[in-house]
Amino acid sequence: MRLPNEPDVPPQINIVPMIDVIFAILTFFIMSTLFLTRSEGLPVNVPGAATSEAQPQNQIVVTINQEGQIFLDRQPIALDDLTTQTQELVQSGQSPLVVINADTEVNHGQVVSVMDRLRAIEGVRLAIATQQP
Repeated sequence: MRLPNEPDVPPQINIVPMIDVIFAILTFFIMSTLFLTRSEGLPVNVPGAATSEAQPQNQIVVTINQEGQIFLDRQPIALDDLTTQTQELVQSGQSPLVVINADTEVNHGQVVSVMDRLRAIEGVRLAIATQQP
């Protein structure tokens, strides 16, 4: 019950909690988009090239790290098993792109031997990963 001399208080909306909720949602979206990047290979220092081009996402990645270890789509693999494992990943009727993601410190001969094994697979296109300057 209101007294006759009491002033009429207009209704108010407190926006401080609403701003806190908006910042929390914004933080959630920023943090979740950081994990949406697609990294096919292992992190290595690839060489730079001025004429490099982006390739489609439909690809198989072969990584050679600084120690010379070979990985096929992030799974360690021996050089002798590379051809058979890659053939299993290749779907018939398509010409898949196999990206060689080699560290700058890797011996050139090892990269060539990996390329030679991959070129033996019919229909496979090869690409070498580089960084744009």
